[in-house]
This record gives sequence, structure tokens and C-alpha cells, in this order.
Amino acid sequence: MREALLQQGNPEFRGNSVRLLPSAREKYADMFRQIAAARRFVHVEYFIFRNDSVGRQLLTLLHRKATEGVEVRLLIDAYGNYKAPNPWTKAQLDSIRSLGIQAAVFDPLRFPWIPNMLHRDHRKIVVVDGLMAYTGGMNVADYYLHGTPRTGPWRDMQVRLEGPVVDEFERIFARIWERSAGEALDSLRYARREVSQRDSTADVGTVVSVVNREPRRSNRQIRQSYVAALRTARNEVRIVNPYPTTTHSVRRAMKRALRRGVRMQIMVSSSSDNRIVPEVIGIQMKKMMKRGAEVYYYEGGFHHSKLLTVDGEYCSVGTANLDGRSLRYDYEVNAVIFSPEVTQTIDSIFVCDVEHSRLLTPQNFRERFSFGRRFVGRLFQPLKGLL
Repeated sequence: MREALLQQGNPEFRGNSVRLLPSAREKYADMFRQIAAARRFVHVEYFIFRNDSVGRQLLTLLHRKATEGVEVRLLIDAYGNYKAPNPWTKAQLDSIRSLGIQAAVFDPLRFPWIPNMLHRDHRKIVVVDGLMAYTGGMNVADYYLHGTPRTGPWRDMQVRLEGPVVDEFERIFARIWERSAGEALDSLRYARREVSQRDSTADVGTVVSVVNREPRRSNRQIRQSYVAALRTARNEVRIVNPYPTTTHSVRRAMKRALRRGVRMQIMVSSSSDNRIVPEVIGIQMKKMMKRGAEVYYYEGGFHHSKLLTVDGEYCSVGTANLDGRSLRYDYEVNAVIFSPEVTQTIDSIFVCDVEHSRLLTPQNFRERFSFGRRFVGRLFQPLKGLL
């Protein structure tokens, strides 16, 4: 797998440390604490940065750091902001800038709208002092803490990375920041300065590969990485994803893995924040079930995590959904972590979540999906590459 990722052009970094943050409370507590201790800079990039209690709390912290002389940059996706129930207005963004925070919006929505809807910045990246980077499925929103009436509790996974891999996340942020804000960031100025003995020893620490998708620059990277993982799997693959409508190449790799006898467990949510996609997913999951995959419908809320584990040896944690939008259009980033310890921790969480899930069978498929829902799922199947 490492060789495949390198051949596909995904950089690999040795000597890193990894901390999983499997809940919003752990993620926000850890990230806020590290931002509060920042001395040089904080770079924040989110698809959704809600104008709610959590978003305002983070802004207050970023303002405080700016007054202390820390460089603070905040990048928000325009569509992610627009779709929020209480979006940041232009006047509010100007007031944020008046606090000393350098704020920019990625690809503002303009008439005729459609071209701006295609390639959205779906990444979630925070870099603190060049020493640590956060990524994963969580945006900035209080529903990660309190859930919503429609979906119930939200589940997600974030990861904190330290070591040489952080510089790659800073480079990713710098490229899209220059495009959005018109400011070129000096790579040397924002690189790590505190290099530990662990970082300088190639065989100590965790190997992490960064798979970054940028339209017209690295269009196929995310898809190819999933295909490589499925192609090289020997015994077991576990997938957690909220929208596994997949693409042709990924579906084909999944089917081939099942034919080789690889045990494949897929976890999707019974509840969803989308009105049409669950029916499309249902049709896809039925097909995978018939080919031998174990499909679990998580019933403890909305599982928004984007996770993949292979053979208990390595895992992928990141921002990319297994749908056409993430795999074909959006800006995304996944961290592939070559650590049996981290992987087995995610596997153990998966096993615990199975206790709150229902295995899909031919019998309960019809109970879960009425004739009307099955009709909608089949009707929108041709559009699954766009959903």
C-alpha cells in the first residue's frame, strides 16, 4: 500500500505521532487547548464554520491569540457557510477581520451559481505553530456536541498529527489560502522550528501518507488511494462513511476484494442529514450485501466519520466521503496512518458501534426501505456520481 501511494504521487512522512479524537468533546477540548498555547500562528480551514456557540467560542479564542501577536488565518468555504441556517454575513466577516483575524472565503457564490457549486473546499484542517495539524470529518458546529432533532447525536472522528507530516498540511493550506486571499505564505516561515530527536530518527514514530485531492491538480488521488487499499487488502476491510454511493472504480475494487474472500464490513447511518441520498445508499448497500459484504446500519445517531481500516495494519482518517462529490469534485484530504495500534483502536470502536447497529439482511431491507423509498433510490441511481 505504501508503494502504491508513493507511485500515485502521495507524499509519505516518517517519525510522526498520532492521537485519535473520537468525539467532538475530545476534539474541541484538545484543539482549543493547543490553540490557546500557540505562539506563532494558527491556520484554520473548514467547509462549515457555523455561526453558533462553538463557532463564536473559537472566534473569541482566535481573537485573543491575535491580540497576543499570533498570526491567525481563517478560511471558510462559501457554500458551506451559505447552507448553514445562520450564515456569516459580509458585515460579520468584516467585523471578524477587525478583530485582527485574517479571514477569507473560498470561491464566493456568484451568478449563475452552478460553476461555483461544483468544486467546494470540503477539507477540515487546523495547523498550530507548524507543530501539529488536525484533520478528520468534524466541522465547527455545536450539533457535533448536542446533535439535532432530525438526526439525533452526531458521531465523528478527528486526528491530531505531530511531526514532519504537519508541514504537508501547512503546504495544502497555503495553496488554497493564496488562491482565496491573494497572499503567498513563505513556506520556510511557517514550517516547523522545533524538531525533536524522534522526528530526526527515520525508523521511530508513525508513517503517515497524505492523500490530497485538488481539482485539476490531483483529481484522482482519493479514488486511487481507496482502490489501492481494497486491491492490497488480504483479510479484512472496515469502512465507516455517511455517504457510500461510491464511484465505478471504487465499487469495482470492492467487488474484487469480496471475490478474493476479503471480509468487508461497512457501517452507514440509519439517520441522515440528506433527504434523497439515504435511498440511493440503500440500493447500493443491498448490492454489496448480496455480494457478501456485512452492512451495518448505525442506529445511535448520525455517524459522520470517514474511516477505513485494512487488515488491522493501517487506516485512513480524513475528510473525503465515499460519494461522487468528494471523489470527483471537492477539495479533500485524507491521512493514511500506518500504525497497527491506531488501526486497532479504530477497529475496537467499530466493534463497539456494531452493538448499536443493525445488520442489513434481505428480509429487513424491505422493512427499512418501503416501496416508495426503493423507487426513489432507483430513480436517483443515475445521479449518484453527483450526489
